[in-house]
Amino acid sequence: MSVQRQKLVLFGAAAAVRLLLFTAFPALPDILTGRVEVSTPVSSFKRLQEGLFLYNHNVSPYDGGVYHQAPLLLPIFNLLPNATTYPFFTNLMYIIVDLMGGHMIMKLAETGESTSSRLYVSPRSELRWSSISIGAGYLFSPFTLISCIARPTTVFANLFMLTAIAEAARGASATFILALSFASYISLHPILLFPPLAMLVYDVHSKRTKRSISPIAFSVRYSLAVCATIGGLLLVSYLLTGSWEFLVATYGVRLLLPDLTPNVGLWWYFFIEMFDSFRGFFLGVFWLHMASYVGGLSIRIRRQPLFVAVTMTGIFAVFQPYPSIADSALYLALVPLYRHVFPLMRYTFLSSAAIIYTSFLGPAFYHLWIYAGSGNANFFYAITLVWSLGLSVVVVDSIYAVLRDEWELERPEMKGQEVRMI
Repeated sequence: MSVQRQKLVLFGAAAAVRLLLFTAFPALPDILTGRVEVSTPVSSFKRLQEGLFLYNHNVSPYDGGVYHQAPLLLPIFNLLPNATTYPFFTNLMYIIVDLMGGHMIMKLAETGESTSSRLYVSPRSELRWSSISIGAGYLFSPFTLISCIARPTTVFANLFMLTAIAEAARGASATFILALSFASYISLHPILLFPPLAMLVYDVHSKRTKRSISPIAFSVRYSLAVCATIGGLLLVSYLLTGSWEFLVATYGVRLLLPDLTPNVGLWWYFFIEMFDSFRGFFLGVFWLHMASYVGGLSIRIRRQPLFVAVTMTGIFAVFQPYPSIADSALYLALVPLYRHVFPLMRYTFLSSAAIIYTSFLGPAFYHLWIYAGSGNANFFYAITLVWSLGLSVVVVDSIYAVLRDEWELERPEMKGQEVRMI
């Protein structure tokens, strides 16, 4: 079977599964939309509907403190029939977004940047999965399917992040800038992907043109382009809403964390217990902690900027203020790009067991706390800690494996030898 036919079969099967779930279980979207593991205050489809209702009645969607999402999402969803009466068109849009995400991750796999970049070629570069396999892993991941059915707006940010990464690996500057700007406009934190992706575009351009490009001029030009694009999106949002109120309601909520609705992240419980006098300090510490990774990783793993971008998506899934399983679905779908370092990873069973374990027990612990009344917030927070631990182990173990892969290329006589940290 040809590659194109395999892609058609894959996309057809993925679309069919999603249509079947939407059609055979019509109550499932509403059930999943109410799950804190999938929907957060800044991505919930129910809150989007509330904002859309206010928008259609000429009331500011940010009145009432319920809607905390990007203003441009409102006219997009306003073009569709009412999701309550005619859900098919909304469901179809989410299916298309998922399929486009699968297409982008396959394009990324086809570039081969994960095994062979301008500055580094892995000695295990022949050990890799096909783009079809990686696309299937993304499209049929349970986390991706659940996110599609629950319809959070995180899936749009994930699509733009995948597009930005894939287009950066191909050296498509304009598309990369637009995609990263839209992702940052929707979710704010994707702007941290700019340094590694800019390095990736720089490497692709240098390899393609075979001439020296000034890094400083390149960085300034691309930084200005991203700032101008995001500025244009914010200006359009101002013209749409008639005020700058959306800045505080959308990005201020992410930065200041006023809504402490439970989620799978680490912030909500910590700040419930926090004294108000220390709140500002620890908000700065938490944000600085997440942002600090990009600099260190970009410097230490400079030869593989794509891996830095992939690792940052894993850090987002653990350390951002309002994470959901949609963020984890994105990271876990990108990890198979580094199939060649899997033999060097040491804790695959531990991380896999922790993620599977918490995927089943997380909803049970939340039920014990909220519905059965036989537990408390510690039940759910404890299981989210184990969930974050599982993802953190994947992140740390993959970094170790990539560094070990680079080290063995520099010192081939040490291949397969035990390494101890002194």
